[in-house]
Amino acid sequence: MSTINLYSEAEQLEEKLQGACLETRLALQPSVTRVIERMRQQGVHVPSRLRRLDAALCEDAMEAQFDNLPV
Repeated sequence: MSTINLYSEAEQLEEKLQGACLETRLALQPSVTRVIERMRQQGVHVPSRLRRLDAALCEDAMEAQFDNLPV
């Protein structure tokens, strides 16, 4: 996949995530992580905003796992 396609895919994911509910954010988190991994594998610069977004989504996913644990 070309650099332009990777950036385009990342931008599309960012647009979908803007104002999205938690369920949508959790569903799209693996896609964001995969795009970042492909960027790194191809030696493409990963924008800091995308890294921050991925970190926030991963945090949301972890918190969601603990929300369902019985106390």
